This record gives sequence, structure tokens and C-alpha cells, in this order.
Amino acid sequence: MKAVVCDFASLKREVERMCNTLAESVVPAAAVFSSKLVASELLTNALVHGSGRAEFSYVREEGEIVIRVYEQDGVRPPDGSSCSDVFAESGRGLFLVDALSDSRTFSEEEGICVIIKIPQ
Repeated sequence: MKAVVCDFASLKREVERMCNTLAESVVPAAAVFSSKLVASELLTNALVHGSGRAEFSYVREEGEIVIRVYEQDGVRPPDGSSCSDVFAESGRGLFLVDALSDSRTFSEEEGICVIIKIPQ
């Protein structure tokens, strides 16, 4: 599924659509929640730190969920992440993405790609 996200209303709508689709295909609730949190973090970062418009796609493949977020200005997240202080108002998003996903990559052509394993 592919969609364009250009504001927080469309972000919420598309992430909920993804969650419903995953749940309907019998993805365990924990993997659906991880996908929701990861997609929300990446799309929020694209809207806040980029052009305000992102292309969003996801697909369930054999044993995993692949989430892609492409932001036209090519906002590149750092390769690594670290957790900020618990009481900080920012800085935990990418750490959460990395903690919940099996891998995170970036390319200029495709943006951010995150893979979340589906537990068997």
C-alpha cells in the first residue's frame, strides 16, 4: 500500500489503515503496535524536519513487515541512535524505531526502509 502524507490528519489516517490491514491479515498485535509506532515516528519526523510531505508504503512479506518513508528533501536520519533522557521533550523517536525494528536503512532514492520481524 502506498500513500502520501502531508499533515497529521493524513498521517493518522494512513497509519490506522496500515494497522487495520495488518490486523486483518492476522499479524500479531505486538507486531502491529511496533509497526504503528515506527511508522508514526518516521512520518512525524518527515513532516516536522522535512518538506511537510512524505510518501509512505508498507508491505507484509514472508515473516516481516517492510515500512518505507520517502521525504522529497532527502532528510537523512543519523545512522545510529541513542536514547535521550527520560524527561527530555525530544530525541527518543529514532531510538524507539531502532529498538522495535530488525533493521533500518536509508537511500537517496527510496528514503528510510525499516523491517519489523513478525514473531512466529
